Amino acid sequence: MKSLTLAPIDKIISVPTQESLLNALLAHELDVQMACKGKGLCATCHVHIQRGGDRLTPRTEREQRTLAMLTGADANSRLACQARVLGEGVVVKLPEGMYLERIEDLYDLIGTRAERRILHPIHGAVLVEQGKVITRSRVEELKRLNIELTELRGE
Repeated sequence: MKSLTLAPIDKIISVPTQESLLNALLAHELDVQMACKGKGLCATCHVHIQRGGDRLTPRTEREQRTLAMLTGADANSRLACQARVLGEGVVVKLPEGMYLERIEDLYDLIGTRAERRILHPIHGAVLVEQGKVITRSRVEELKRLNIELTELRGE
């Protein structure tokens, strides 16, 4: 077992060696999506490693390609589905905002202000800023996103 710190809730957890960060986050009720079902093709499980990046498995070629597309990626970015814990003391922080998984999720929010930034699930760009009103016209613009996500999932 290895220790892993979840920065957003300031909690230290124990995870088995070789456990994926995604499984560890989901087991501790953090809101992480996985639009591509853990294949490393989307941004919905994007995390930032605050410490201990060298104690994770190296980035795969697929992970590197996906991270290269992300708007909010930096040198400490990882895809939680691809990174596995090898050593002690890894500190993980989720990006601020929520990744959109389905455009239908926005229909009920039309006319309200976004409580958090809403992020594109493939490249992480901000679709709706926190505090901005979610408009019908913006939701209509995003309809293409459903097709992209369906293709990504192989449905």
